[in-house]
Amino acid sequence: MSSRLLSRIALSVLLGFFYLQSSFAQDEYELTPEQQQLLEQMQKVIEALNPRTGEITLGDNLAVLNVPEDFYFLNADDAATVLVDLWGNPPDQDVLGMLFPAESSPLDFDAWAVTIDYVEDGHVSDSDAADIDYDELLEDMQSDIRSANDDWIDAGYQPIELLGWAEPPHYDSYSKKLYWAMELRFGDDPETTLNYEIRNLGRKGILNMTFVAGTSQLAEINDKRETVLAMAEFVEGNRYTDFDSNIDEVAAYGIGALVAGKVAAKAGLFGAFILIVKKFGIFLVLGLAAFGRKIKGMFTTDKLGP
Repeated sequence: MSSRLLSRIALSVLLGFFYLQSSFAQDEYELTPEQQQLLEQMQKVIEALNPRTGEITLGDNLAVLNVPEDFYFLNADDAATVLVDLWGNPPDQDVLGMLFPAESSPLDFDAWAVTIDYVEDGHVSDSDAADIDYDELLEDMQSDIRSANDDWIDAGYQPIELLGWAEPPHYDSYSKKLYWAMELRFGDDPETTLNYEIRNLGRKGILNMTFVAGTSQLAEINDKRETVLAMAEFVEGNRYTDFDSNIDEVAAYGIGALVAGKVAAKAGLFGAFILIVKKFGIFLVLGLAAFGRKIKGMFTTDKLGP
């Protein structure tokens, strides 16, 4: 499965490369030698990735991820390569891996993915889950983001506006899993961004799974949500029910603060948003950003046919 996926992804990039050249040639736009070299380098990066399916152990026997055939998994090193080298995010991405739909390449302009990381801040109590007013919580989050935007701009990023819930928070007290989605706008971008979060509560911390996608992909993400929710489970000894109050620490926050992003405070208020700020960094590097929607889909795998 891995070799077939890898060949499909590499072919997607190769076809996209030639499509790009022919598309711009029709409009009397020619890639510079530097741009051509960058695209060729991106192809080599993709060819070096090692997509996997099946049962995958996360961390030091922390949790198990069961990846079905309609997805593939990239390990921590490959995920960092995608996030930093291909998508233009800041370095030192502390992720356990990434998930992609099987038909997608990281260079597809419409590609969406799921990043996976783990935060060990202690056992998160869910005693407040049933009492949270999520409309009021949203207003507090919007205020926090507006207040911090000056610092965010000074750091070289576009200001962020939290427009609202794309999917209101939902907590399953039986599975100890939580999900919600926010609609965000970066700068003056007319297209909004979807930040879709899944949290799996464990004995000593939280397994985070974040969909990186556009708001227009909300229906597709909702369709895949239950599949992604079911993939990850803590191993015995790390499960929520394995908590021992005599020896385990309790987190300083509950479900409400978890949704509000207070957990990301140690990485900066916008730590949870960094992954999606420059998702299409490669197109900016190539100097093609001004073409916007015209180049949308130029790396799509549907050009390969059925």
